[in-house]
Amino acid sequence: MPRTGRVVIPHVPHHVVQRGHNRQVVFAGSEDHARYVGNLRELSSDMDVQVHAYCLMTNHVHVLLTPGEDVGSMGRLMKALAARMTRYRNRIERRSGTLWEGRYKSSPVQTDAYLLACCRYIELNPVRAHMVAHPGDHAWSSYGQRMGRGECWIDLDPNYLDLGENETERRARYRAFVEQGVPEEELGLLREALQRGQLTGNRRFVDEVQRVLGRRIEPRPPGRPAVAAVSDVAREGGK
Repeated sequence: MPRTGRVVIPHVPHHVVQRGHNRQVVFAGSEDHARYVGNLRELSSDMDVQVHAYCLMTNHVHVLLTPGEDVGSMGRLMKALAARMTRYRNRIERRSGTLWEGRYKSSPVQTDAYLLACCRYIELNPVRAHMVAHPGDHAWSSYGQRMGRGECWIDLDPNYLDLGENETERRARYRAFVEQGVPEEELGLLREALQRGQLTGNRRFVDEVQRVLGRRIEPRPPGRPAVAAVSDVAREGGK
C-alpha cells in the first residue's frame, strides 16, 4: 500500500514525533540530550522554522514546529537533526547503520484551539512515562524555558502570550493549565491525529486546509479536545 502523502502547511504548527529505529535508545545521557537541543536551536534558526515546544525522551523526541513559506524546511530540519545525531552516536559507539525510524510522524495543529493543548501534551510526556513527578523536573523539554529556567529561545506563540499581560502572569497561568493534566479524551485525540497523520483541529480547520491545499483531507473522527481550560486558567489568573 502506498504511503499517505504528508500534509505540511506553511505558517501552521505541526506536532512531530521521531522515534529510534526499533524503538532503540537514541539519548543515552545528558550529553546526547544537550547535543540534540543545541542542534535543534541552531538548525531551526538557519532554516526559518519556529520551535514552540519540544521534549526529548529516551528513544524518541516530540517537537512542535511551524515552517515558513517554504514547507520543505520542516522535512529538511528533521532530516538534518537525525543525520547529525546518527553520525555522533555511530562515532562514539564505533558502529554504523541507522539510528532513527525511516519516517517521522506529523500532524498540523489548529493554532487558536489546540496549540497550547499540544504544548501541554508534549511537555507532560516525562510525567506520563513516570520518569519525573513534575514537568519542571525534566531538564530536556521546553517547559523549563517557559518557567524562566535559563535562556528562553523557543518561539512563544500568541496563544501563550495572551495568557497574561506580563511573563509572571503567563507563567502562573500556563503552569496551572499544565498541572490540570491532559484529559483522557484530549489525550486520545492528539495521539490518534499524530499516529494517522491527520489534522489536529475542528471541522472549520479541516475546511480551511482543504481550501489552501486544493484537495480533500481525511477528517478526524467527531470530537475535539477539551481545551476550554486554557481560557478558564486565563480568566482565573492561574489560581
